[in-house]
Order: sequence, then C-alpha cells, then structure tokens
Amino acid sequence: MNTKLGLILLAGCLALVGCAKTRSISNSSYREPSPGGYHHRAQDADPGFQYRGELNEFDVLAVDRTRLVTDEDIARALDQAQAVKLKPGSSILLIQSGAVFPDGPMVAELSRHFRVTPFSGVPPKHRTATDGEPGEAVSYARSLRLAAARAGAESIVCYWGILESARRNLETKTVSWVPLAGWLVPDEAQSMRLRLKLALIDVRTGHWTVLCPEAPADKAWSTRYIRGSSDQKQVEALKKKAYEFSVQQLAKLN
Repeated sequence: MNTKLGLILLAGCLALVGCAKTRSISNSSYREPSPGGYHHRAQDADPGFQYRGELNEFDVLAVDRTRLVTDEDIARALDQAQAVKLKPGSSILLIQSGAVFPDGPMVAELSRHFRVTPFSGVPPKHRTATDGEPGEAVSYARSLRLAAARAGAESIVCYWGILESARRNLETKTVSWVPLAGWLVPDEAQSMRLRLKLALIDVRTGHWTVLCPEAPADKAWSTRYIRGSSDQKQVEALKKKAYEFSVQQLAKLN
C-alpha cells in the first residue's frame, strides 16, 4: 500500500512540475517541446554565427591541469597574489563565452563606466570545453592577454551565463465561450532564473578574480500560441537585470 501511494504521489509531482531545462545565455533561443525533449526552431543562421559550445574556464584563467604543482608553487602564488581592480574609465576586453560578440545590453551597461572592446568567445574548433592538449590552457590565456594588450585594454572580463527554467502545466485549458469564441487562458507557467559568473583578469600580471552576482528570477504564464515570445521576453528581462547587477559589482572593484 505504501509503495502504491508513493508512486501515485511521485506521478502527481511530475505532472505538476512539468519539465526543467538548462541552457547557455549564448544559446538561449526557445526550445519547442518534442517527444525526445526540446529542440530549436529551424533557423537560417550563417554557419559562422552558430553556437559551438563554451569557452574553457581553465583556459581563460591560465590554469594548467596537466602540471605537477608543489607546495612551494602554492606558497609562492599566495605571496604574489594581488587584488584585481578596475579603474573608472579604464579599457577592458569583453568576452561572452560561446558568443561571437557579447550581448548588447552588457556592452551598454559596461560602457557607462569603462571603455569596452568586444571580443569573440567562440571556442576553438579542434577541441571541446572539457579537453585540450597539455599546456594549451596557458597558451590560450596568454594569447587573450596579448590581444587585450594590443587593444590597449588593461583588463579582460569574460562571463558565462546559465538559464535555468521549470515549467508547470496549469489546470486551465483552452475555452470557447460565446461571444468570445476561441478565447484562450494561460495553461502553463514557467519559472526562470539566470546565473552569471564573471572572471576579471589583469592583462599585465595575469592575476584574476571571479564574481557570481545575485541570480535574478522571473515567472510568466502563457498559452501555446505565445509560448516562444513569452520565453524570450523572460530571457531578455533576466539578462538586463543580471547585467546590471554584474556591472555594479565590477564598478566596486576600484
């Protein structure tokens, strides 16, 4: 009896919650439901602008996971550690992981305090975000610092963003009442939040710090006919809030 009751409660919870999903802010287009999960709407995007995964965080921060590290190395790094600061009006190289160029709202927010040079965050084609040849991490990070130096940028800001959402099917369904024939009421609620992580890197020294701003959240109701537009409005609203919070934190590092 207890087993049957548990199964019934589990089924009820699954029906109530609906489904959950995670996606990158650099690949945030609406996913339509399908028997095998979610898939993108068909798009006629240029192949050069198609999403190809995320940058490797270890690469950006010059962390070589193949190197044998000693206690002396750790002590030396700790002695040489310095706080990374951003001077008002200073120049930064801005990178959004996975995107050909950073989102416009992020560039606009940062431009209120700093001089911004957008830079590609598309990972190299020959590897994924979880592998790489020995020493490649340090080489890639130094290449980024060299590119920033040639642009006159004193700092690099690279950020990653994850959208987390959960859908709940509502009891209400499509209704048709005279004289409002075909009138629709919301039949699904979607809760969504955006988590950002920012790496601030000093171009001259390579010292870095990582920030995780407050994760804004949002909830919206929709019908099947406006599901896509409702989803994208949530995404844009959360991006705006998250970017504002992020820039406020970066501006305090002076």
